[in-house]
Amino acid sequence: MIVIGSKGFAKEILEVILEEKYSSSSLLFFDNINNYDENLLFNRFKILVSFQEVQEYFKLQTDKRFTLGLGNPHKRKKLTAVFEDLGGLNTTFISKYSRVGSFDVIIGNGVQVMQGTVITNSVMIGTGCLINLNCTIGHDTKIGSFSELSPSVNISGRCTIGDLVSIGTGAIILPDVAIGNNVTIGAGAVVTQDIPANAVAVGVPARVIKYK
Repeated sequence: MIVIGSKGFAKEILEVILEEKYSSSSLLFFDNINNYDENLLFNRFKILVSFQEVQEYFKLQTDKRFTLGLGNPHKRKKLTAVFEDLGGLNTTFISKYSRVGSFDVIIGNGVQVMQGTVITNSVMIGTGCLINLNCTIGHDTKIGSFSELSPSVNISGRCTIGDLVSIGTGAIILPDVAIGNNVTIGAGAVVTQDIPANAVAVGVPARVIKYK
């Protein structure tokens, strides 16, 4: 099992992975620009430092799983494609300290659901999404691929979130709002109306301030 990255979010997803009782020897990290002595994270977990090492690992191991240990929707999508080409299998991790509805919930490959998050019923979450600490996702909401919810984001019912969307810490999405692909929502924003694709929106209520 390989975690892509060894800093920032990689240290947080580590705790969710360890909930599943992984041993140190079966859990590795990848960081080709790391600055750790002896290529060890916390003096315990081996860090692979090249794509060649990753490819060799996947050839030799029956466990070909990987997960993303970094933020940024576009980087997550790019590195997922690279690691899948190297033979890896993008893997979903859902913290046992989150709550996921029992009915009509579809969660794609490579999704990460962090501690304290609540997902209700009739929710669809696409491939490679990051649902960070203490988020809520209301009923009948659909989230596209490789979108990222920062900590404490609240999404109300019947919302539609596109692909490659980044929603900042503490933002609130009100009911029936649709957010297009490749949108950035600023921290603390309150989104009361639809946001078009490629927009950056901030404020209370949220307003589009520019396009990418």
